[in-house]
Amino acid sequence: MTVADTQIERRLEQLHIWGPYALLGIGAVLAVGSAELQRGPEEWYAAAGLVVAALVLQTWWHGTRHRRADRGRTPSRAGTAYYAVRWAIAFALTWINPFFAFYAATGYMDADELIPGMWRRLGLFASAVTVAGAQLGGLPARGTGEWLGFAGLLVVNFGLQAVVAHITEQEEQRSRDRAETIDALQQALDENAALHAQLLVQAREAGVADERRRLAAEIHDTLAQGLTGIIAQLQVVANTPDEVLAREHAHRAMDLARHSLGEARRSVHNLAPVALADAGLPEALKQTVADWGERTGVRAEFTVTGIAQQLHDEVSATLLRIAQEALSNAARHARAGRVGVTLTFLGDEVILDIRDDGVGFDPLALAPRTRGGGFGLDGMRARAERIAGSLTVETEPGHGTALSARVPLVRHDQ
Repeated sequence: MTVADTQIERRLEQLHIWGPYALLGIGAVLAVGSAELQRGPEEWYAAAGLVVAALVLQTWWHGTRHRRADRGRTPSRAGTAYYAVRWAIAFALTWINPFFAFYAATGYMDADELIPGMWRRLGLFASAVTVAGAQLGGLPARGTGEWLGFAGLLVVNFGLQAVVAHITEQEEQRSRDRAETIDALQQALDENAALHAQLLVQAREAGVADERRRLAAEIHDTLAQGLTGIIAQLQVVANTPDEVLAREHAHRAMDLARHSLGEARRSVHNLAPVALADAGLPEALKQTVADWGERTGVRAEFTVTGIAQQLHDEVSATLLRIAQEALSNAARHARAGRVGVTLTFLGDEVILDIRDDGVGFDPLALAPRTRGGGFGLDGMRARAERIAGSLTVETEPGHGTALSARVPLVRHDQ
């Protein structure tokens, strides 16, 4: 509730407390000043007694308001009884002098807060009877004409108050509906906030899991592949009697060790491939393919088609890792004599193709073969899908393997 609403509530409360006193005082002053009260002392005594009764009633009702504080201005049996007694006193005073109709008009102010339900209309009708009689000049009416006039005044008074009461009830209903709507919206907002918090937790957990998979793939693509190459070179050293050849492979093993160390240090910082630190993706792929061919002795060629673009770091790193994994698989399993790597810039896509003329394999038999560990095709496919790309593999035993990774072309400045 706003400050303005609080002030309005306070003023209405003061009106309901002091309004009946004020209207009773106005009626009494006007009645004393009128000639009607000069008809005899009986009227004086009756009017004085009724005014005292009205004051006692108002004082009692005002004094018990703290008992009703928790219910507010809510219709009740006590409120209905108070309204009825006050109406009876006001009717009797108006019968003595029409100026006491000011006090009777109090019934128009608080019928909606004292009388429940449809009984409220009866209370307004009773107050309209008293006010209409006072407007006629006092009851009882004398003659048919005055009774007709009384009936007309009663209809007008009650009709106006009924319309006002109906409008008030509609406004109260709208207020209740708005309050219920606000409560429902607040509840929905609370539920949405809780759902949002839950989604954030789930997204964070999914992000952690994805990052763990990415880190595992990075380790596999850097340290694991480097160590595999080092082991292969050292096995040649251990098995060859030719010192020149052994020294050559030992140097290659040391070069691989240095390269793997650089990759490891780079991964600690930002997990970006070392080959991309000082060059774009085409240059990095060219150097990677050349190093792989020199290391394995397999003829390897690299080709760029289309207009080369400076790609986003994540896209470049993803394609380079896919190429490294594909070449590593070819070295271990393909027994190929030739490998071709093509990087194609095509509209809004970048396509990486790796082809070999090796032994190929049966894709359906791949799962049992890779059950022991590693990332392989699943790892490459996961990398491509992480940046909204895809990976396809075409192979069959004895006919080589063709691998194609398609990812969106996202430029470095985007």
